[in-house]
Amino acid sequence: MEPGPGSGSGQGQGQGPGPWAGTACVVTGASRGFGRSLARLLAPQLGPGSVLLLLARSEDALGELASELRSGATGSDTGSDTGNGTGNGTGGGPGLRVQCVPADLGSEEGMRRASAALRELLQDSSFGRLLLINNAGSLGDISKSFQDLSDLQEINTYFSFNISSALCLTSTALRAFGARPGCSRTVVNISSLCAREPFPSWALYCAAKAARDMMFRVLAVEEPGLRVLSYAPGPLDTDMQLLARTRTGDLGMRQKFQRMQEQGQLINSSVSAQKLLQLLQEDSFPSGAHVDFYDI
Repeated sequence: MEPGPGSGSGQGQGQGPGPWAGTACVVTGASRGFGRSLARLLAPQLGPGSVLLLLARSEDALGELASELRSGATGSDTGSDTGNGTGNGTGGGPGLRVQCVPADLGSEEGMRRASAALRELLQDSSFGRLLLINNAGSLGDISKSFQDLSDLQEINTYFSFNISSALCLTSTALRAFGARPGCSRTVVNISSLCAREPFPSWALYCAAKAARDMMFRVLAVEEPGLRVLSYAPGPLDTDMQLLARTRTGDLGMRQKFQRMQEQGQLINSSVSAQKLLQLLQEDSFPSGAHVDFYDI
């Protein structure tokens, strides 16, 4: 196992082979899809004194995942959105401290609940590392073209969940886990090709992903002691992709997604999550970089 997040900058504490000890690891959108696969792969990397905090809207799905991770019954993820993983984790294992926070990050109440949980967790000064994964996100109404998007409330609600919540949660976490000697802080933004290229019928999603990328680039410039990464996981075989190939308003885009599925070009969530884990372990990316699944 490679050194953990922050090791490339020489800031991390307890560097070297072995699990990431004393890590506060936070994953949003953890109940299904990419977030669930990532949580399953991260858990075995977390050594003594670590906590894995899972945020998502579905309380039941979070509870099932937490029970699985606490039992140590994961480590080689199956990539499915539901069900139990198989294999044995070496770092997390039985007794891993897992906390669940069911919260709708698109609502004020949900944000208050999530922010309070972050502040409470990160007031523990024994942590030597913060790893925050901003994964939560949604497609929006992809049946609509640009000119169909005229409902201000709909637009503001979408951006509140997909942009504002990531900004607020990250700033809350960084204030609670301030820079201090011997500690490292890594912030990951789950991005997309849509942050770089326009997709017809996907104005909201493309705009949100582009805004998030730039937002975290600003963070990297403002805070050179941080490690900041935007990771585009590729076209994943998830419920979101099912929506893409059945609900996209633009016929050409819808047919493109259908062909990708038919030709086996969609990526298993666990395969992409493993590449992100590799990036974090190697910790050689320039802070603020956008790295795509196909670049690795």
